Amino acid sequence: MSLIALSRTAHENKSWARYSSYEFAAQQTLAVLVSSELPKAIMHLPVAFTRVQDQFRPVAVLSFEENRNLFVTKEGKWIGGYIPAAFRAYPFALANTENGEKILCFEDSSGLLVDGAGGEPFFDGEGNPSAPTKQILDFLQQVDADRQRTEAMCASLEKHDLIEAWPINVNTEAGEKKIEGLFRINENGLNDLPDEAFLDVRHSGALAMAYMQLVSMSHLPLIGKLYEAHAANEAKLKNLGNEIFKMPQDDELNFNF
Repeated sequence: MSLIALSRTAHENKSWARYSSYEFAAQQTLAVLVSSELPKAIMHLPVAFTRVQDQFRPVAVLSFEENRNLFVTKEGKWIGGYIPAAFRAYPFALANTENGEKILCFEDSSGLLVDGAGGEPFFDGEGNPSAPTKQILDFLQQVDADRQRTEAMCASLEKHDLIEAWPINVNTEAGEKKIEGLFRINENGLNDLPDEAFLDVRHSGALAMAYMQLVSMSHLPLIGKLYEAHAANEAKLKNLGNEIFKMPQDDELNFNF
């Protein structure tokens, strides 16, 4: 990824195009989630926990194979019923400066940077972020703020030993393969939690997260079905997506959780 900081000096006379393909996400095995999107994500995707920079984070499980996203077709179409927020602001992202400030950046290798006024303007006539750019900036700031709340919730779950390794074994042509690095809620530990600890988890907001992760585990067989569909043919994959996921046609332009 090659992010460039947006500035009026460098980008006043440039514009950007909205992505029309999810090819940029085709190699993403996991998608980091934030707490406010979990109610929708768990309706369509298996959710696990994984360690990111020594902290647990909730993630959507998109594949068991490195560098492959089973929810993206060869044509770059998303076939899931929910698109994680991590993908919806592409090719924009927030980055930290040396003094800790967050600045809006653009993925330079995306091919979506446009010379002149052939796309969405980065800035308006007064040099302020244009309405489309401001919409994306607001969305990214919302996700970033929610990420901090999500980290606090996960810390509460870890504090009370409510996150455990998720043993997953899949059958491959080479034999059985054990999936490493995914974690789930310790349901027995949650049920046996002392009253004081239970209240602590609830007050942190993590209780709902725990129950939602447990509910989402019922979607794990979809990963196997998607492997089969990809292996068979694209027609079967399309039908599987239509029957199970029911993707809204305008979801890619929707910046609301």
